[in-house]
Amino acid sequence: MQEKRTESPMTKVARFIVDKRKAFYLVFIAAFVFCAASINKVQVNNDITSYLPAQTETRRGLTIMDEEFITLGSANVMVSNVTYQTALDLSHKLENIEGVSEVAFDGTEEHYKNSSALFTISFDGEETDPATVEAMNEVLSALEGYDVYSSTQIGRDVSASLQKEMTVILAIAAVVIVVVLLFTSKSYMEVPVYLIVFVAAAVLNMGTNFIFGTISFITKSIAVVLQLALAIDYAIIFCHRYMEERDNGLDPREADIAALSKAIVEISSSSLTTISGLIALMLMQLRIGFDMGIVLSKGIVCSMLCVFLLMPGLLMLFSGPIDRTRHRNLVPKINFWGKAIVRLRYILPPVFLVVVVAGAVLSSHCDYVFDANDTDFDNKPDWRIADEKVADTFGQKNTIAVLVPRGDYNKEKYILERVAQLPQVTQATGLANIEVEDGRMLTDEMNPRQFSELAGVDIELSRLLYQAYGLSVEQYGAIFQDPDDYSVPLIDVFEFLLEQKDKGVVNLTGEQADKVDDLQEQLDVGLEQLRGEHWSRLVFIADVPTEGDETYALLDEIRAIAQEYYGDNVILVGNSTNAFDLASSFSGDNMKISILTALFVMVILLFTFKSAGLPILLVLTIQGSIWINFSVPVLTGTNLFFLSYLVVSSIQMGATIDYAIVITNRYLELKLEMERKQAAVEALSQSFPTILTSGTIMAVAGFLIGGISTDATIGSVGQTLGRGTVTSIILVMTVLPQLLMLGDALIERTAITLNRDRKQRFNQGTMRLDGHIRGHVSGFVDGEFKGVLHGSVDALIESKYQVLDTSEEEEHTP
Repeated sequence: MQEKRTESPMTKVARFIVDKRKAFYLVFIAAFVFCAASINKVQVNNDITSYLPAQTETRRGLTIMDEEFITLGSANVMVSNVTYQTALDLSHKLENIEGVSEVAFDGTEEHYKNSSALFTISFDGEETDPATVEAMNEVLSALEGYDVYSSTQIGRDVSASLQKEMTVILAIAAVVIVVVLLFTSKSYMEVPVYLIVFVAAAVLNMGTNFIFGTISFITKSIAVVLQLALAIDYAIIFCHRYMEERDNGLDPREADIAALSKAIVEISSSSLTTISGLIALMLMQLRIGFDMGIVLSKGIVCSMLCVFLLMPGLLMLFSGPIDRTRHRNLVPKINFWGKAIVRLRYILPPVFLVVVVAGAVLSSHCDYVFDANDTDFDNKPDWRIADEKVADTFGQKNTIAVLVPRGDYNKEKYILERVAQLPQVTQATGLANIEVEDGRMLTDEMNPRQFSELAGVDIELSRLLYQAYGLSVEQYGAIFQDPDDYSVPLIDVFEFLLEQKDKGVVNLTGEQADKVDDLQEQLDVGLEQLRGEHWSRLVFIADVPTEGDETYALLDEIRAIAQEYYGDNVILVGNSTNAFDLASSFSGDNMKISILTALFVMVILLFTFKSAGLPILLVLTIQGSIWINFSVPVLTGTNLFFLSYLVVSSIQMGATIDYAIVITNRYLELKLEMERKQAAVEALSQSFPTILTSGTIMAVAGFLIGGISTDATIGSVGQTLGRGTVTSIILVMTVLPQLLMLGDALIERTAITLNRDRKQRFNQGTMRLDGHIRGHVSGFVDGEFKGVLHGSVDALIESKYQVLDTSEEEEHTP
């Protein structure tokens, strides 16, 4: 009874959790079943542009196009090593496939070049329409046996292919993790406990994503693996604590309680640095950062809940098998490494500073790209290889849409003509240049006689139609003047004819009806894609890359031409404008994430270690590894997808700083009991198993994603994360201990705690104090003290009153 009255609040919480473990079993079983059933309710968003800020040009344009236009499916299909006649025969064959509306092919270099034919195929439905997908499959079947490269979005299910890849990645990662855990554990039966905890945490996180309604395909693909890499530390910390308490002689229940009471504080503190990096990610202007940050943060919370509430019960449940399957420690002591690092303490830090400065300079020159298809990524899917083959032979097919206010066909005509003359533009399409017959465009103004000849209607009916049209639009001159002098755009009068036909005012029969139906079919295709309720769409295809100075200069030229007629009421949309908008937001997001991540982590470390100098040393180490990581693309002459930098820089700082914290904690504890050099050696040796386990898992997870995923976005993030993790491990295992030894004076002098914890060190002298002392006073001391100390002191002192009278100057040990 006395023990319960004096135990700490955290111990009481731990005792409650352990004793009520069966109730927690039921809670977690119910939550697991519910979340497992909810996973399929989560909608996946495959469109990264939907996360652009609402005010960007691309986002406004895409919203308008979604509301007012349809975009019919199309494909550029290249057949290599064929004669022109064979290609012509194939084009006729493709035209007869159901669902194909048009196959553009001729003898010009735009369609036949170097024994390769390019068929530009248009379909009757949108690219996601099942009938369009079926028609595309029929096209490929018709070309079976030829050397075919299909460049199209039709039938490209990125989400499904990513899901298959991530399943393989997770399976391989699970095998690697089990091997690592078996190697670093003290008992073989620890591993099932780890796996149960992680599976429960992963399912809880995936199942609760339904509260967001929709998550990005990037988040869905990498969240499970990153959750495993980021949060498995917590289970390892708790289990190691439990095994230590068992080694100290406590029975399973008391060891569980003691370990949990200590682990709650330690794990909660450790998680804060990771969550702080994810919070910085959530503050990105590009909202995909919020999407990833909130899901991964929730994943860390789910992992902590499983470790705090489920794992204690599992350790009790498996306590017998854990004891029976104990094995010798397989992780070697690395004192030799620590001794070598200590000897190099005056050599490596200057080298490190030079490398860090060089890394900072080089990383600032990294070539970032903003379209995933432009990323230098070796593991390319088949469709990307096909896109590149087509582009290499027939040039780039970069589509740029220009949205202008609806209504003035003459302005649209002038824009189409002028933009088509730009050297990079290979095709221009709008209502004003759609040809209905030789020399006649859909928006040309026609009088009643010309319309009568074109539409095949009686001349008198045509005149009456024009007069009725003039009356409907309040142009009364059509009634009082000669109708043959009244001209109206073909598209407007033809739509009026169809309207009157539907009302039964005009009746057409025979050839007249057939010709009008043919014209209506042509008109419908054009109107659905090129004219909305309030906007008209002009579509241009240019032989330029998706991004770059040449492309952005072309966008400026097109915009300037359109603005001559419409002022600022012009919107450009396409992959190039998307890349430009992403590039514009990147510089701000880059600076914001870098500063906020470092600031959040430093504040957390400040309260953790109660020193202003220590966070600087730790953040410098990890920030140095980030700069080194992102200087690699510069040194190898490759580019980097911008999202990789934003995601990895925040995760690398937030997660791998834990490795630095582990070593620092050990060093600060050990240096109170032994000389600094020995403390550094021992700190490295004691921290090695934890860093080996956690670092290996995160690095392997990153490299697996980078090596297996064919998605450039996902693969680039994984590759960069794996490389960054290895870099951080190398620096914390080499440079950090040296910085701690050399910066010891800075750490002590910048100590800022509420009680003014101070490190006192003197070889000869007298001190009067009233307070707590922990350290060496001609031997180790840890306790409350009131009185006088005389002799040698090397200790942390918290006191209400202290006066130091030294007979010699303070001497700092080396």
